[in-house]
Amino acid sequence: MHQDPRSAAAALLPLVGGPANVVSVAHCMTRLRLVLADRSRVREAELRALGGVLGVVEDGESYQIVLGPGVVGRVAEAFGELLGAPAAPEEPATPDAPAAPGQLAGQLAERGAELRAARRQRNSTPVKNALRRIANVFVPLIPALIGCGILAGLAGLLRNLGWLPGLTPALTALSSAFMALIAVFVGHHTAKEFGGTPVLGGAVAAVVVYPGVAQVTAFGTALSPGQGGVLGALAAALLGTYVEKWCRARLPGTLDVLLTPTLTVLVSGLITLYALMAAAGAVSSAVGTAANWLLTTAGAAAGLLLGGLFLPLVMLGLHQALIPLHTTLIDQQGHTVLLPVLAMAGAGQVGAAAAVYVRMRHDASMRTTIRSALPAGLLGVGEPLIYGVSLPLGRPFLTACVGGAAGGAFVGWFAMLGTEVGATAIGPSGWALFPLLAGDGGPWLTLAVYAGGLLTGYAVGFAATYFFGLGSVSAVCDSETHEPRPADRSRPRPAPPR
Repeated sequence: MHQDPRSAAAALLPLVGGPANVVSVAHCMTRLRLVLADRSRVREAELRALGGVLGVVEDGESYQIVLGPGVVGRVAEAFGELLGAPAAPEEPATPDAPAAPGQLAGQLAERGAELRAARRQRNSTPVKNALRRIANVFVPLIPALIGCGILAGLAGLLRNLGWLPGLTPALTALSSAFMALIAVFVGHHTAKEFGGTPVLGGAVAAVVVYPGVAQVTAFGTALSPGQGGVLGALAAALLGTYVEKWCRARLPGTLDVLLTPTLTVLVSGLITLYALMAAAGAVSSAVGTAANWLLTTAGAAAGLLLGGLFLPLVMLGLHQALIPLHTTLIDQQGHTVLLPVLAMAGAGQVGAAAAVYVRMRHDASMRTTIRSALPAGLLGVGEPLIYGVSLPLGRPFLTACVGGAAGGAFVGWFAMLGTEVGATAIGPSGWALFPLLAGDGGPWLTLAVYAGGLLTGYAVGFAATYFFGLGSVSAVCDSETHEPRPADRSRPRPAPPR
């Protein structure tokens, strides 16, 4: 979106029904997430055609406008400022006059609450709710993971090249400080998400990384600082939240101020020291061992499955379950070996979109969508291509998965040969992942393997879509709906050969 954020927000607001139709606004790394009172008031065709809008997604609870990384935060802030502007004075309603703006807003809000409740009931499964809440704990940490990951990569590069030896220790300290205390942040966000006091969640989780735990012996074994990692911090803060709620429900106000924080830290802290750290440590070690074994033993097959199934996981929202696994691997090993393999799904998506662009040369609307979304796809933002191109067309979504599977198999094959490729942070993929790559084969070989996987994903995704993803050339898409149009049966068929 090339215009300034306030102008962009002002252009978006009337297309989603105006201020009275917006119940709340939030954003993630790429999407402006709106809770709307009345979904039917959205002018979706105009919204999709607005410059800078990369796609539109509805998940049943929120209406999401894909704007891309770096842009969405500024637009969301300006959008919130517009919603917070003073409302026009209300005029008294007469029996024959339409409802005043305030009354209309109240009616829309009431109707929107009913619609959201119905959608929430349809989409509220235990698995989806659990994944959504886990994502809410870890997603706010991604900007820090990205920044520290890039600094860690830069420090490693300078160390390998022997450049700026005086600066390398400083960069290492800057990149490692957050990871050393990530358990505190996980605990803070866990308590906040599950209804506890955030600072108490952080205090309980801090036990996991406190150096003094080395003097504590649990079941005959000395504890290690950081044992259990982010999983231990998550479990500790979750336990602390339930202890806090139990205390607040039973203690009178005069005692609640003193005893609730004390009992929360004492009870959950002791259980964390003598049970959760050991259990979470075993789980964390198993996660790291399993990930390494999977790629070094069955790398090509594992990469094939992971790269091929990731796009459906994204579509269903189940990819959020992988966030704590990535974070655990980064905390434990310094990088996650799963992300570069999963990033190949985006490469297959880019190759499929390129094939659609070449084949559907008569569909100006589809080609415009691809031109707008392809740069974001190359940088790892796949939603515009998924929801604007491949999913509406159907088969290109499947052929994109084929391209992702091929790219994942390529990276997995080299892992079997001893060249492991990892990422020091989560969030970016595609070309944006290059500064975050790490591996045991040296920087240049790591970069080469990852680039080879991307090129494989592009090529196979393109070829599979070009030859098998679109049927006959005559089955072009309708320029308005992007739905496949049946071949024209009114055309005369050629006579069979004599």
